[in-house]
Amino acid sequence: MSQPFAPRPLVIAPSILAADFARLGEEVRAVDQAGADWMHLDVMDGHFVPNISYGPDVIKAMRPYTKKIFDAHLMIAPCDPYLEAFAKAGCDHITVHAEAGPHLHRSLQSIRALGKKAGVSLNPATPLSAIEYVLDMVDLVLVMSVNPGFGGQAFIPAMINKVTDLRAMLAGRPIDIEVDGGVVPDVAAKLAAAGANALVAGSAVFKGGTEASYKANIDAIRNAAAMARGEMV
Repeated sequence: MSQPFAPRPLVIAPSILAADFARLGEEVRAVDQAGADWMHLDVMDGHFVPNISYGPDVIKAMRPYTKKIFDAHLMIAPCDPYLEAFAKAGCDHITVHAEAGPHLHRSLQSIRALGKKAGVSLNPATPLSAIEYVLDMVDLVLVMSVNPGFGGQAFIPAMINKVTDLRAMLAGRPIDIEVDGGVVPDVAAKLAAAGANALVAGSAVFKGGTEASYKANIDAIRNAAAMARGEMV
């Protein structure tokens, strides 16, 4: 008999990539006060993805502005030489891409050895079969619902089925299903219904430029997802 699906807590994780970089500390504090559960940190190297964002020193500078979870998404290759630096910078979760190197299991072992939660991410074209053998090593799976590298892209609808299939693959394991890319309220509802519980949103959260607008944006995404999960809003 299959194990029933036990929903993980609903999480809204604003992507700091969409913040005003001239005042990062204030932006982190603002989305914290506006109701963010995690801070999603998109790290890009200009090699694995066609963009460069920020590294561990900038993350360390942001750390004093919130006590919320720092959810680091490393879009870098190789990643292993930098894992310790991100851990020391204050990251609580460190997610690496299945496509970023030949030794995914070793990378995840290293993250766990640093005392951090380990995540694995998949590009839209990468099948779920690429991570089956490491599921015992991860705390979260991040499904990219756009091609990584830039914010503000449109959601790829086929990723709904990928989330549904991932939920079935996890078979009730205590692993967060996170989705990043094009998450707006109506998309959030579809993803939550499919089984995702951690929703990353960048431009959809930071539009408006004020704490009040950030709160309204976060609430809209959370309420849409909660309703799709059959939870009281």
